[in-house]
Amino acid sequence: MAKIGRLYDKSKINFEDMLYPGKALFALLIPIVIEQLLNSFMGMVDTMMVSNVGSEAISAVSLVDSINNLVVQVFAAMATGAAIICSQYLGNKDKDGCNRAARQVVLTVFTISVIITVSGLLFRKPLLRLIFGQIEPGVMEKAQSYFLVTVLSYPFLALFNAGSAFFRSGGNSRFPMKVSVISNVLNVAGNAVLIFGFDMGVAGAALSTLFSRIFCAVVIFVFLRKPKQDIVVKEYLSIRPDMPLIGKILAIGVPAGIENGMFQFGKLAIQSTVSTMGTAAIAAQAMANILEMVNGIFGVGVGIGLMTMVGQAIGAGRNEEAKYYVVKCTKIGLAGILVSCLLVLGITKPVLWLAGMEAESAAMCFDMVVAITIAKPLFWAFSFIPAYGMRAAGDVKFSMLTSTITMWCLRVALCVFLVKVFHMGPMAVWYGMFADWAVRGVVFFLRFRSGKWLHNKVV
Repeated sequence: MAKIGRLYDKSKINFEDMLYPGKALFALLIPIVIEQLLNSFMGMVDTMMVSNVGSEAISAVSLVDSINNLVVQVFAAMATGAAIICSQYLGNKDKDGCNRAARQVVLTVFTISVIITVSGLLFRKPLLRLIFGQIEPGVMEKAQSYFLVTVLSYPFLALFNAGSAFFRSGGNSRFPMKVSVISNVLNVAGNAVLIFGFDMGVAGAALSTLFSRIFCAVVIFVFLRKPKQDIVVKEYLSIRPDMPLIGKILAIGVPAGIENGMFQFGKLAIQSTVSTMGTAAIAAQAMANILEMVNGIFGVGVGIGLMTMVGQAIGAGRNEEAKYYVVKCTKIGLAGILVSCLLVLGITKPVLWLAGMEAESAAMCFDMVVAITIAKPLFWAFSFIPAYGMRAAGDVKFSMLTSTITMWCLRVALCVFLVKVFHMGPMAVWYGMFADWAVRGVVFFLRFRSGKWLHNKVV
């Protein structure tokens, strides 16, 4: 950690006039971390509720969610573009430019999400068969039902992600947190009523997700109309395309989307490999994914907040301050990852018991969580958190190329090799992932130290 601390010049930072001094930094980060933790916790509760319907149900949901997560990452990339551009405009004290960019983000995100939704509805059955092949008929039937409803929620999810990014870009991370918390509570309540009360199974889980996402989008855009905040978006029907501005947004969003998309395509490739191992392995891998997401969400929250800090610092011409935020947040994320990994390990067995998982699946899942707890604190923070800051400076193409190469050459290739050659079970997925984290962390550290990531101007 001492080496990292020398990667910025303290003499060039006015610590008394920082954009985000200590209290402000944590005031931004804590609500984001809480929101991400609660989202993950509610996702885990969601999975546990579905798992009580049976192994076919949780297998179907996990398979479809591997597609849904691909779409979610596309929307997250668009939100990343929104956060970076708006943060830099605000750092440059150009509020009018920021609001113009926000309106174009709304138009772009809505258009893309509608196209994806229509495509998903039209090609639902062949898409599932193409990706997952000859899975058990009961699993495929439930997967088709779940996908049919969740695809309708895409536009609402996309708009909520973009709206939340606008609030965070202005330093207000508390409001999106509140909306998300209420939405998650509604989702869990809806699951209880529809899955168990009306005996709707996976269709009930999908409907509950749809209703909660509609709620999020409506609330966030009602409040975006209010004039007192940094970013205001209203008169939605009057928005017309501004192609140069859309080009700037896409210049950030497309590489981020490709990067996120490659991750999900890689996961789909891995999921296809796991799906051949039987229902027990699919269920174990699904729950291990949820638990790994929970123990890493602290770092994700820190990274999301870091984009606002670095974006505003770059917009204000404070490059050394931007470096400081990257270093500071990496240290915070590293400490948080260590603690969260240990906490998740401690609750894994009770969670598996409450989820009603079969003994074989539970044993496989616990072994995977133990391995994750050892490897993640060593590698994860360095392979992800600095990249958030470098993207916020506009260095999205390098991140895209690095992540794509390490994903396919290490995570996917090593997993397939271990399964096909050594006949290893789902643990092969995690060995590939650990190798990916380790190599990517080294590459991003060297990129950060070089300072080349500061040479990309967005606005």
